Amino acid sequence: MSTDQTPRPARLAAAAAVSGLEGLALVAYGVWMLMMGLLGSPDSPSQAEMGGVTLIALGALPLAAARGLLRRRSWSRGPALITHLIALIPAWTLLRSSGALIPLGIVVAVVAVTGLVLLVNPTTTEALGIRGAGPRDA
Repeated sequence: MSTDQTPRPARLAAAAAVSGLEGLALVAYGVWMLMMGLLGSPDSPSQAEMGGVTLIALGALPLAAARGLLRRRSWSRGPALITHLIALIPAWTLLRSSGALIPLGIVVAVVAVTGLVLLVNPTTTEALGIRGAGPRDA
């Protein structure tokens, strides 16, 4: 629990919200894949089920990071940064596709870049107690 009683910066709350959004999206898509594997008729039920379980597990990382960001835990910035960076991979893939996948790629890219910008913002790093890599006294 943080001993600092200053209000949480809006950028930190927004970074937590973006990470939480990514986590919820991963979990929701994982549940959908798992249900389709169990109840639907995919080409490979076991592959759909394993993909669903994997996405649910991967969704736990940004959800934990979001909770840590809300609690001002400095460790939470790393997992959140990694999640946003990794989200750029499917965004790029979707952007290079065709049809309705391109707008989805734009949304994924905007969410990932927004999360990255919020996490590297000096206000956010200061609120998390992370020191900048500025010039050092000689």
